[in-house]
Amino acid sequence: MANILVVNDKDQIRSLLAGMLKMNDYDCTLAASAMEARECLNDQSFDLVLCDVTMSEESGIELASHIGAKYEDTAVIIVSEVDDPKITDAAIEAGAYGYIIKPFKQKQLLISVQNALRRRKLEIANRNYQQNLEQKVEERTAKLKGALYGVIQAMGRTIEYKDPYTAGHQRRVANLAVIIAMEMSIPQDHLEWILMAGKIHDIGKISVPIEILSKPAKLTEYEFAFLMTHPKVGCDIIAGIEFPWPIDQIILQHHEKINGTGYPQGLSGNDILLEARILCVADVVEAMASQRPYRPELGIKAALSEVSENRGVLYDPNVVDALSRISTSNIAKILR
Repeated sequence: MANILVVNDKDQIRSLLAGMLKMNDYDCTLAASAMEARECLNDQSFDLVLCDVTMSEESGIELASHIGAKYEDTAVIIVSEVDDPKITDAAIEAGAYGYIIKPFKQKQLLISVQNALRRRKLEIANRNYQQNLEQKVEERTAKLKGALYGVIQAMGRTIEYKDPYTAGHQRRVANLAVIIAMEMSIPQDHLEWILMAGKIHDIGKISVPIEILSKPAKLTEYEFAFLMTHPKVGCDIIAGIEFPWPIDQIILQHHEKINGTGYPQGLSGNDILLEARILCVADVVEAMASQRPYRPELGIKAALSEVSENRGVLYDPNVVDALSRISTSNIAKILR
């Protein structure tokens, strides 16, 4: 049976309520004040608190608010001597499950108690269901994310096997882009977008002949035009996978420049996703700081000078500013 706490500063009413409840096999604990009731609530759990609206030191409304805030599994019924709509509204606002007017009969009391306990049971069951559902969703989401990360890693390795000169390039670009994004206070979920996209941003190069990718000389106009197709190819590859983030669009836009001179769409300004603008800067820095088939590495200082000189022209000024706040030594560690 339910465990009920009866709170009333009048001995006669407190005993009357307890007697009615015990006759119907309810376990009762008595408290002569709200303070005493709080002590009882700290010591044990109750299914229901039946408290008078008017008590010395603290009202039943205040006690009901306290119970609602701290003991969400405990129902409250307010007992009052007057049928006052204002008191009723205050009781409901405080989270009371019921409102009984004195003098009351045993049947009225028991119906109110039964209804309150039934409602409490349903609310607890619903809350537990919601918590279990949320946990299952979180577990499923974690599994899906794990699977997606696995796909990303496999795809990233695919292009690196084809083009050994850029082995590690995607990983380094992804890591640098995430650090820049963190410096910009980008939301956590967007960091995942950037990391995912960064690790496979050059996946479209799978369609570019290895002779072009590894050519130890400047590309011809035709060859460069072929190379410029890789963001679109990468986007098309990723578009077939249902990522919970716009990974395909970030990959598509990572060579766009804010003045509209980039490729493949010639987007400009805010038409380019922020995540793509971040990835663009990270990509340029890593590429210049690393060795390529057609030239030796130019170094981090040259790379930083490039993005700094073209701040607000080719590259998002906020991204460049965030990069400038990262020490050169830390950038060097990220690009190893």
